Amino acid sequence: MDLDIVDLSRLQFAITALYHFLFVPLTIGLSILVAIMETVYVMTGRTIWRDMTKFWGVLFGINFAMGVATGVVMEFQFGMNWSYYSHYVGDIFGAPLAIEGLMAFFLEATFVGMFFFGWDRMTKVQHLIATWLVAIGSNFSALWILIANGWMQNPVGAVFNPQTMRMEVHDFFAVLTNPVAQAKFVHTVSAGYTVAAIFVLGISAWYLLKGRHTELAKRSMTVAASFGLAASLSVVVLGDESGYLSSEHQKMKLAAIEAMWDTEPAPAAFTAFGFPDQEARETHFAVHIPWVMGLIGTRSLDTQIPGINELVVSAQDRIVSGVKAYDALQTIRSYKHPDQVPADVTAAFEDNGSNLGYALLLMRYTDDPRKATAEQIMQAANDTVPPVAPLFWSFRVMVGLGMFFIVLTATFFVLSARRRLDAHPWLLKLAVLSIPLPWIAAECGWVVAELGRQPWIIEGVLPTAMAVSNLGASTVLLTLGLFIAIYTVMFIIEMVLMRKAILKGPQEASAPHLSAYEPQSK
Repeated sequence: MDLDIVDLSRLQFAITALYHFLFVPLTIGLSILVAIMETVYVMTGRTIWRDMTKFWGVLFGINFAMGVATGVVMEFQFGMNWSYYSHYVGDIFGAPLAIEGLMAFFLEATFVGMFFFGWDRMTKVQHLIATWLVAIGSNFSALWILIANGWMQNPVGAVFNPQTMRMEVHDFFAVLTNPVAQAKFVHTVSAGYTVAAIFVLGISAWYLLKGRHTELAKRSMTVAASFGLAASLSVVVLGDESGYLSSEHQKMKLAAIEAMWDTEPAPAAFTAFGFPDQEARETHFAVHIPWVMGLIGTRSLDTQIPGINELVVSAQDRIVSGVKAYDALQTIRSYKHPDQVPADVTAAFEDNGSNLGYALLLMRYTDDPRKATAEQIMQAANDTVPPVAPLFWSFRVMVGLGMFFIVLTATFFVLSARRRLDAHPWLLKLAVLSIPLPWIAAECGWVVAELGRQPWIIEGVLPTAMAVSNLGASTVLLTLGLFIAIYTVMFIIEMVLMRKAILKGPQEASAPHLSAYEPQSK
């Protein structure tokens, strides 16, 4: 397979995913914040909370529309650029995506119309239910997407069928309860809540600095600070859970994030700073914090975290085992009926089948893995090491920003409790300048999750280089250019609409909501 096609297909998917992920976290977080604000309105009857709900709801709506438009392309890409992937694992991967569309997206899309157009046609409670259903739909959508993505990181509940040459579900409940998927879900939605909280905090701080809509801004900041503090603390705790699961299911990713070249005595130290050198297999100017990585990665004092070099040796052994599985597979497929396959061939495949994907790594160097040389096996084993430096720095930027968000939201939480939100203009300016930071942290998290899995599109099962469609480089390059152009235009439109809505500000002093005993139409 032409490696250029692989790189271009990966680049296209990465760009479209990063664009899409600009909208997803804010949609998830704002949906909950808006629902909280309307809940307070229904409980208190104070119209300022209705004004807040409507204002932040407009910004949610703009972002929601852009998220839908960019998300549709994401799913179509599996058929366009990753057709072999779709064939190989479509039986498992397609189910969560289908459920996401039928259960979550339709729920969200149906009730979002009621949210915007039902204010004068529904009672308070009815409208509040519609708002919460929009929020639930947004979060359910993330759940099913991350169940699918979590299976790519930790493929459970499925077996390979030698007759169809596909992965097939044998335990859908295991797919749903995949611990990696569940950890990714709670971590990702908490990150989305943090994005929305900092966004609301920053926009409200800007209003206070300008002396506009001060009462609405202060209440918005109070909600955002308390919600954001809880969310940012959750991100750290749930991120720790993701790191612990990586030590069980994605050891190479964890070692690459830490730039841990050699296995250290337990408990391993955490590298706070350094410059990873992948060619030399060492980290220059490394600053270590004793014990921390061992405690985070294993939650014990006596469990080792294997280093990259040890994992490469292990990969060599798994490649050799995978070649045996590949040889048995070819023999199995030479028989017309499964009952004709000799028992020893079936046993050989069952014993080594879990490593079949490692044999497929050799397809980059030879058409037949059984003919691979020792040098080619070593090359394939070295390919299991992802790009270390981008992972190392993306993780540290993400963690550093996460700690900053805790301090920022905690500070405004205290100021809110003391009713001194506008006492320190420099803090308000800092909140405004912090608006883009959660997106940087979220994108770094995406890089860590997806780049850290390479060279696998399905961890240990299917190499990325084998998953692409049989397309010409010019075709992929053309669509890549078109996607960049279209998405850039859409991003500009999003920014213009959001800026216009923010500059216009909320429409305050709105009329009371339709009462439960009043007619539901005018």
